[in-house]
Amino acid sequence: MTDKEQEIISRHTLLWLLIVNLAVLLPLYDKMTPWSMAICGICLLWRVGIFTGKVARPPRYLVTILAIASATTLALVTSQIGMLNGLVNLLILGYALKYIEMRNRRDVRAVVIVGFFVIAMTFIEKQSLWFTLQLTLVATINLCVLVSLYNSDNKLSNTAKLGGKLMLQSVPLALLLFIVLPRLPPLWLVPKANNAQTGLSDEVSFGDIGKLTRSAALAFRVSFNNQSPTNNQLYWRALVMENYDGKKWTQSEQIKKIEAQNRRGNYRQAPQGTAINYDIISEPSYQHWLFGLDVAYSSANDVINLPDGRLYAISSLDQKYQYSISSYPDAILDKSLSDDNKKRNLLLPENSNPKTTQLALEFKQEYPKARERLNAMMSYFNTSPYYYTLSPPAVGPQQLDDFLFENKAGFCVHYASAFAFMARKTGLPARLVTGYQGGEWNQSAGYMSVYQYMAHAWVEVWLEGQGWVRFDPTAMIAPERIDDGFDAVFNPTQSYLINNPFSSLRLRQYPLLNNLRHSLASIDYYWSKWVLGFDNDKQERLLKQLLGDITPTKIAIFVICAMGVIGLAIGYSVGLLQFTRQQDRVIAGFEQISTMLSKKGLARYTKESPQEYSQRVIKAYPQLQQPLSQFIDCYISLKYKPLDADNQKRLIHQFKHRLTQLRIAILKLNGQTKNV
Repeated sequence: MTDKEQEIISRHTLLWLLIVNLAVLLPLYDKMTPWSMAICGICLLWRVGIFTGKVARPPRYLVTILAIASATTLALVTSQIGMLNGLVNLLILGYALKYIEMRNRRDVRAVVIVGFFVIAMTFIEKQSLWFTLQLTLVATINLCVLVSLYNSDNKLSNTAKLGGKLMLQSVPLALLLFIVLPRLPPLWLVPKANNAQTGLSDEVSFGDIGKLTRSAALAFRVSFNNQSPTNNQLYWRALVMENYDGKKWTQSEQIKKIEAQNRRGNYRQAPQGTAINYDIISEPSYQHWLFGLDVAYSSANDVINLPDGRLYAISSLDQKYQYSISSYPDAILDKSLSDDNKKRNLLLPENSNPKTTQLALEFKQEYPKARERLNAMMSYFNTSPYYYTLSPPAVGPQQLDDFLFENKAGFCVHYASAFAFMARKTGLPARLVTGYQGGEWNQSAGYMSVYQYMAHAWVEVWLEGQGWVRFDPTAMIAPERIDDGFDAVFNPTQSYLINNPFSSLRLRQYPLLNNLRHSLASIDYYWSKWVLGFDNDKQERLLKQLLGDITPTKIAIFVICAMGVIGLAIGYSVGLLQFTRQQDRVIAGFEQISTMLSKKGLARYTKESPQEYSQRVIKAYPQLQQPLSQFIDCYISLKYKPLDADNQKRLIHQFKHRLTQLRIAILKLNGQTKNV
């Protein structure tokens, strides 16, 4: 074969290229701009035309014009879609244009290498187990393109088997590198994508929390080191709102300034007392705030302990993020309060909600002591005809007056806002806290899932000597919401399932399917905890268990030995190594029969052929003629005749059957011994 012929791309490879193009680009469909998607579609259709012989390869000038037009278009829209998405689209377009420009095998190798790069880039934002398995399949298909270049076998199934085998052989080496390679920080910053922020917001008004109750998305998962708290103790603090303008609650400027500085450090001391220790795996929210039970504290280097009792991540949560927390439920948060802080948490807009103001002043007059006054306010919601609903009526400019005296129906933010307003009006510093309440326990894996629809709002009031104390008016209106969870009050099909027809949470009503849902969720949880959460600390602990004291010499010896074992295993699997102790099973079967006959006085002579040996045995034991003749025929066919894979597989099966029949026949000789 000439060099020119060797560079021709076979139709078998062209078919694999059509398959891999779709496989590589489909996982990135949500990152493509409409223009990128259109150009990729045109390239794919053109390649189908080349494969079927309908069109010729495009001229180079056309590909060049498309490349320049694509780059220009991307430069214009990058500010809208974000730098990362712009670079992703640029790489996708380069992959697609190279795809139709291929002319020889060197171009195919280039497309395969770029394909692996595109696959790796897909992992930037998605690393779930199921997505990893999907991309592993895509990488295998990409590898099959290379196999098809060098393998003369044109059957798709055989190429797929060989590609899969090569991928499996690479798994041990990948595991070794995963364990020993140091977790270095990135050499450069990955540019940000303009992804929509999810979950809670840094301001809240009537209806904001209600919107989250329509979401079945997972917010985070928690695993406790000891016994988990009861549902009514699960108040996951995320944000503290101290400013109120009559319509919405927002964070204080002081806290925003600290967050904007985003400097490592702690703004409060670690609490003292009995701690609840647990780990949280947060889903990507593209926000910085973290979640924790009161009073939460984290020693992680990339977590800031904010003065309002919250936790704040140094980097936004663009990927799953795992962190450890200790919570001190009996600790006092802010035993003393500065004048500025007190003033900020007493501030209310002027001439706001006069009816609510009057009601608050009546409470103050009737209950001069702070604690009795707050308890009376809480009881007011329980003894008056208020309703807890996800669809409260609209309110006017005086929101709280309309809610308390006209509509008398609302969600957690309505009740919390009214309570905080009245507390401030009576001279008690109060603020709104938003986060999540409750969780779904996964018995099979021992962790808790918290979903977006569990979003909640409550109130903290500062009391002398007690610090910030939590009050939740919702518990007075719908105590089962706090004690038993969201589903105890609301119908899922009218809330978080209404816009999620394919949510796995719909399987809760079927016990068997629900157990399966928990099992699958557990697998993904362990993947997140053990693989995605395999940081420097866990790597060091694992290496210490394997090697004892960790030294560069020990690690080098470990890597060399492991790679040696892997190399031997691969060499043996491809036939480069043969071990004498492992004998051909056909020869082993023949020698087993020879040994049995030798015990009957019919040992095989040196240089005696199988046919000569069988004739001598049949002469001595005529009753062995049929099973022995069939066995010898099968043996000779397997040893000396050229066979294809299917015939060899059929004869091996037949040989095992003949061997069994012959052994039984020899055993039935009942101790007869002859020398012939």
